[in-house]
Amino acid sequence: MYQKVDTNLNFVDREKKVEQFWKENKIFEKSMDSRKEGETYTFYDGPPTANGKPHIGHVLTRVIKDMIPRYRTMKGCMVPRKAGWDTHGLPVELEVEKKLGLDGKEQIEAYGMEPFIQQCKESVWKYKGMWEDFSSTVGFWADMDHPYVTYDDNYIESEWWALKEIWNKNLLYKGFKIVPYCPRCGTPLSAQEVSQGYKTVKERSAIVRFKVVGEEAYFLAWTTTPWTLPSNLALCVNPDETYCKVKAADGYTYYLAEALMDKVLGKLAKEDEKAYEILETYKGKDLEYKEYEPLWECTREAAAKQKKKAHFVVCDSYVTMSDGTGIVHIAPAFGEDDNRVGRDYNLPFVQFVDGQGNMAKETPYAGVFVKKADPLVLVDLDKEGKLFDAPKFEHDYPHCWRCDTPLIYYARESWFIKMTAVKEDLIRNNNTINWIPENIGKGRFGDWLENVQDWGISRNRYWGTPLNIWQCECGHMHSVGSRQELFEMSGDEKAKTVELHRPYIDEITLKCPECGGTMHRVPEVIDCWFDSGAMPFAQHHYPFENQDLFEQQFPADFISEAVDQTRGWFYSLLAESTLLFNKAPYRNVIVLGHVQDENGQKMSKSKGNAVDPFDALEKYGADAIRWYFYINSAPWLPNRFHGKAVQEGQRKFMGTLWNTYAFFVLYANIDDFDATKYTLDYDKLPVMDKWLLSKLNSLIKEVDDNLANYRIPEAARALQDFVDDMSNWYVRRSRERFWAKGMEQDKINAYMTLYTALVTVCKVAAPMIPFMTESIYQNLVRNLDKTAPESIHLCDYPAVNEAHIDKKLEADMDEVLKVVVMGRAARNTANIKNRQPIGRMFVKAPNKLSEFYVEIIEDELNVKSVAFTDDVRDFTSYTFKPQLKTVGPKYGKQLGNIRKALNEIDGNRAMDTLKAEGRLTFNFDGNEVVLTEEDLLIDMAQKEGYVSEADQNVTVVLDTNLTPELIDEGFVRELVSKIQTMRKEAGFEVTDHIAVYESGNEKLAELTKKFEVQIKKDVLADEIIISQMDGYTKEWNINGETVTLGVVKKN
Repeated sequence: MYQKVDTNLNFVDREKKVEQFWKENKIFEKSMDSRKEGETYTFYDGPPTANGKPHIGHVLTRVIKDMIPRYRTMKGCMVPRKAGWDTHGLPVELEVEKKLGLDGKEQIEAYGMEPFIQQCKESVWKYKGMWEDFSSTVGFWADMDHPYVTYDDNYIESEWWALKEIWNKNLLYKGFKIVPYCPRCGTPLSAQEVSQGYKTVKERSAIVRFKVVGEEAYFLAWTTTPWTLPSNLALCVNPDETYCKVKAADGYTYYLAEALMDKVLGKLAKEDEKAYEILETYKGKDLEYKEYEPLWECTREAAAKQKKKAHFVVCDSYVTMSDGTGIVHIAPAFGEDDNRVGRDYNLPFVQFVDGQGNMAKETPYAGVFVKKADPLVLVDLDKEGKLFDAPKFEHDYPHCWRCDTPLIYYARESWFIKMTAVKEDLIRNNNTINWIPENIGKGRFGDWLENVQDWGISRNRYWGTPLNIWQCECGHMHSVGSRQELFEMSGDEKAKTVELHRPYIDEITLKCPECGGTMHRVPEVIDCWFDSGAMPFAQHHYPFENQDLFEQQFPADFISEAVDQTRGWFYSLLAESTLLFNKAPYRNVIVLGHVQDENGQKMSKSKGNAVDPFDALEKYGADAIRWYFYINSAPWLPNRFHGKAVQEGQRKFMGTLWNTYAFFVLYANIDDFDATKYTLDYDKLPVMDKWLLSKLNSLIKEVDDNLANYRIPEAARALQDFVDDMSNWYVRRSRERFWAKGMEQDKINAYMTLYTALVTVCKVAAPMIPFMTESIYQNLVRNLDKTAPESIHLCDYPAVNEAHIDKKLEADMDEVLKVVVMGRAARNTANIKNRQPIGRMFVKAPNKLSEFYVEIIEDELNVKSVAFTDDVRDFTSYTFKPQLKTVGPKYGKQLGNIRKALNEIDGNRAMDTLKAEGRLTFNFDGNEVVLTEEDLLIDMAQKEGYVSEADQNVTVVLDTNLTPELIDEGFVRELVSKIQTMRKEAGFEVTDHIAVYESGNEKLAELTKKFEVQIKKDVLADEIIISQMDGYTKEWNINGETVTLGVVKKN
């Protein structure tokens, strides 16, 4: 009937069979085809780079990006899922440099640009097969046979169209700006790239003495970058702050900010001498144009050559009083504020650092890398008496996110997109996006947009989308927006087919429309983040073809990536969409937290705490890891990934579901039960079945609503709670119905209810755990009905049947469960085993349950009689003590009176008052004292022979007095349990009849004879033989009585 189900929880081999089934039967392709007439729900896949291996964080992104599209597909939507590859940029170049043994741009050009580009093109596919295997193993469904590839000529042509549109709006310009620059890679970085590479470093700063011209005094100026001092051209003060000229205890006369004098000079103080004496006071503006002597002659000479004045005090309000001396050293080539101030005062331009980040020949440190020059500069200044102090400080310094080299802020000519011009549009479009969580969209991302900078888009590299600007010697520039335009302007047939990469595209020249001269393409390529941000239109080769398809699939309904993409892909998508279409490119975005180790530490190979995703998938299986990421925490929070947590989630949810499924198959096979031959007649169902169907339909409603609104952990928890109820309550309460002989209607009801619940819950959970639900579906549904959909992933998402939802029934059963849990706790307190029957239990609850539910409680708790009562004060009372941390501050002097009054109070009456009025009121000599529940430590006291448990609404009291009859019955139940255990250990089937042997204990022998009929029925025994032994034997200690038992299978 059904294939036998192995109850081991090693799902990996089963998943591989399912994966093979999907591939062989093209289930993903069929799922797409079956919904082609459905409403479009667009998902954009952020492109990974295939020249890097997947890491454990990619499992998280893959399982979120897979689950929502699966859910939407089951809801009837057509969900385009085109995979993509990010193929340009520095990471590829660096990998190739390493492979070829090259170091830097000079060696690349010596090797040859064309062979280098070919190597890059091959390198990008280094791990393509690994990525595809990884995606398949995780269960990530996307169209990988027809991916978009950012190095494809059609993709590049679409980007050229976009850049021309931006150019035509006068938003693409060439500017001379201070840019974050990587000397190792020889290229500037965009602001979003810089944000990805900050590291905390400890370095020495410098407080330097600058000699004032014409007087024996010095300006004290501070810098965190000593290597920029040879390029110093001015000192900057805040025009509105107060500055002082002071005689310091070290014998020097200094100028510095009044607010920072104690901080800077305080350490000079001696026992008999103050640190400084104020000579004169000025406003910063008073010091403007005051001259000082340069630290090195090289800057004096450079300024003289440019016939510009330098080495004087300038003013700007950007100087703060939070650090340093209140006087800032200005080197216009190495800082944005410095550069701006330099322009304001027409300072010369001096840049004593070359493109490799080495000090220039004009300085005493020629050829030394800037960061290595820092200590040399400090030593020389100290020798010459120009160094006041070199304090160590810790700060976050930007490093290249690709090669880890410290960045420098460096004046360069670069191409920029004027994002500042569309700032308000960016903010407005961002406000239309549903950010999950909201605070990232409004906070981290929103703040980024509020402070948006122009996008430095050009890169002085080789492997990237070539910037589509051609320039003539006469100065005329033109942006080419298509191959056709390139051909028309060049007249070169090659333009129609030339590969749109360097060096090939550089061979195409245009005729200048201004002067008739020859126009050459500028040498830069563009930021690879522009590539990924162009994917909504470039993947379709828009606007050259597929215009309808683009419009149908834009904007995306859903995207999801890790939190670091707020300044990466999330931004580049929004930036380009705003520039080109002035609308948001995605409607909903789930931001994902980073995956950490079990101690909350960032994973890294160097720390040895990185988890290999392939090892994890091989060990735990995809469904278990998927489930962990769904239920562990909100997706945007950091995930602590470790095996124990994954296995615990697997056991708690997947194991419970699998074992419930195995239980059904076991008994359905025994009874030859074919679910397709019966229907579920709701009106004829008993309460327990209606309860499960009510919970099932409530589950469908809850999970559907949660997934529709991207509430993933909430959906997962609802599923886990239902499966727990189905297994540990419904199945446990209904077991005897499955064991009944024959095929009576009650047994059919039980089978059909459980079958319906299993199949339906698998459909609800299918987007989350696609492998296991497929396994169960194939056995329970396709095995019986070949006309059913071929895969669970070709099924519709279950529709809720509101008529089957009975909230009162669910509430009543919840109360039953609550009473049972409290009853078990009371048993544990009394140290009475569950198999030992108890005579009476009393329940005080707001809702008195009917006899049906009372019988369930009696059976569950092994209690002969359960009575609901409005008053349990015959068995319990309450004691009260003051909560000192709240009562002390309010009524400290009355503490003694309060203790005495609480000690003498009637506990039950006081508890009634507290619940009714929310307070207890006392009067001590005319002083009123009011105590609320938070002011009291409340204990429930119980009378001897009774044990109670209580919460705010429900109290249960167990009568723990055991009669001899109850004790005998407890022995019998223990005996039955031990025999059932031995049946399992002996490997008997549940249907096997047995003979039981017992010896070694006269007391138990008498009890066995007395209850022989019941024992035989419970353990499926045909006979019980006393004082003999045979078969599988074992000695037991039953409530202090030692006995040997044997079991033998009967033919």
